[in-house]
Amino acid sequence: MNKSPGLDAVLIPLKSVQDGKRAKAQAALTEWKARAEVAKLVESTWKEAVKAAVKDGAEPPKRPASANPGPEPIMPRLHVTDITVEKLAVILAAQPRGTLVARDELAGWLQSMSRYSGGGSDRPFWLEAYGGRPHSVERMGRESVYVDRLAVGVLGGTQPDRLRTLLLKADDDGLLARFFPVWPNPAPIQRPTRAYDEGLIERAIERLWALEMPTDDEGNKRPWFVPFTDEARDLLDDFRKQVRDWEGEAEGLLLSFIGKLPGLAVRMSLVLGMLDWAAGDADAEPHNVTPYHFGRAAHLVESYLLPMARRAYADAAGTKGERAGRRLVALIREQGWTRFYARDVRRIERQGLARMEDINPGIEALTEGDLIRPLEMDGNPKGGRPQRLFAVNPIVHKVQA
Repeated sequence: MNKSPGLDAVLIPLKSVQDGKRAKAQAALTEWKARAEVAKLVESTWKEAVKAAVKDGAEPPKRPASANPGPEPIMPRLHVTDITVEKLAVILAAQPRGTLVARDELAGWLQSMSRYSGGGSDRPFWLEAYGGRPHSVERMGRESVYVDRLAVGVLGGTQPDRLRTLLLKADDDGLLARFFPVWPNPAPIQRPTRAYDEGLIERAIERLWALEMPTDDEGNKRPWFVPFTDEARDLLDDFRKQVRDWEGEAEGLLLSFIGKLPGLAVRMSLVLGMLDWAAGDADAEPHNVTPYHFGRAAHLVESYLLPMARRAYADAAGTKGERAGRRLVALIREQGWTRFYARDVRRIERQGLARMEDINPGIEALTEGDLIRPLEMDGNPKGGRPQRLFAVNPIVHKVQA
């Protein structure tokens, strides 16, 4: 409930800052377009002069400086919504700071990634976006786009039921583990006593945008590197040991999420430090991650974000047999089966039930729970492995999970 207002509290100030910067950039873009038109004419005239010189055996003239209008000004994109990977790569190639993708409905966005025929998918792009590493996006019929550092934040919401379905059907390729799921209890209904400070958020965004990016030896912009102090490294080592203990108590998608927690806490420590400075609570931007920064991040992860993840992943955090059993129950209801062969399940090629090594744990779990029962079968007259037939307990179709 109330997901969109929560997102708007961040996105409205962000859009306000973006609109102001785009208005300034528009003037520069208009001026550049005028120069570009003149440059086309100069380029055309120069080419004709070169042709004539070559024809007469004379020295070709040098290309005039006015034939180059210079780089096209960048229209700032602090956040985007419904956008293709190809277009996003173009934006990121020109805007090394990265950007934010904000989606009101995340489940549909995640499910639409495998939208290309031939087995293609956008998932590799988003897996790389987490690490900020170089990435090349190939485009049919057009030149590929190379992004020096693929840095994209993703923010959005979804309903618990859709999240549950998404978790149960998703591949465990690490993409979901890169998100912080937040699922709080409903807040008491009461009239707000004060408004949030939209101006503070805008000022913080302006300060962050004003940070200068250094350049490398080739003149390309790159991020600052903010190292950990020795004391902060010690805290990180302790946190990694704690995470290892949490991993021993988890399975499935929750285990994948917990495995990402050291890296997530590292990122969060810098975010918290930058927010202190951007909001005016610190005199200077952090040039080191201190124990104060990392300690706050680790506390936030342990006391709030990990419990939120445990709640969100509850339906997908069971054993392999339990997860396969849930998928099998959903398939039985969908197909209306009162009895089925194990091979019937495999033939449908449902996500997580496409191989017998995935199906068998689910069959065992449902058999132990008395939700299905194996039936006696006569021997296969053609020889080979006997078919396995199961009867479905009618309660499966009466009680919804």
